[in-house]
Amino acid sequence: MKLEVIRSKRKTIAIQVCPDCHIRVRAPYGLTNAEINAFVKEKEKWIEKHIRIIQERQEQEVPVEKMSLQEIQELADRALQVLPSKVQFYAGKIGVDYGRITIRNQKTRWGSCSGKGNLNFNCLLMLAPEPVQDYVVIHELCHRKEMNHSQKFWAEIAKIMPDYQEKRKWLKEHGEEIMRRMLG
Repeated sequence: MKLEVIRSKRKTIAIQVCPDCHIRVRAPYGLTNAEINAFVKEKEKWIEKHIRIIQERQEQEVPVEKMSLQEIQELADRALQVLPSKVQFYAGKIGVDYGRITIRNQKTRWGSCSGKGNLNFNCLLMLAPEPVQDYVVIHELCHRKEMNHSQKFWAEIAKIMPDYQEKRKWLKEHGEEIMRRMLG
């Protein structure tokens, strides 16, 4: 199994099984290779389960039509028109500020929030229903209060969108198909 280790200032260690089935470990700078390998060994069953899930999905995948560069650009333009006003609206409701808003065309993420409060959104979000777009905006803005996915973080989202789990479920069920429309 191919292992990629990304070290950063983070405090915890995390594992991700990527779509090509390689393993990505995000670890704090201070963690030794032996500690990382022990963590990966401890999570072996979890890793194997998720590799099987990815492989089963790939076997069942129906080919999707890839979007042209022009279509991607049109989505990005639409996202630039739609998302900043959503961010402004929900930032007021949540009571947070934010920095720059950037629209990207990513293959794995719907959005992200940097420690400085800069927000990134995937242009493919424009292919999702509006309530799902709202959920992603709220999710990223709630990281301005909690830069993690703790219970406190999910409670912040629930204050603004009590039915957020439905939107999360929609992304889990349909998001991969949308992401597969990206070129490359």
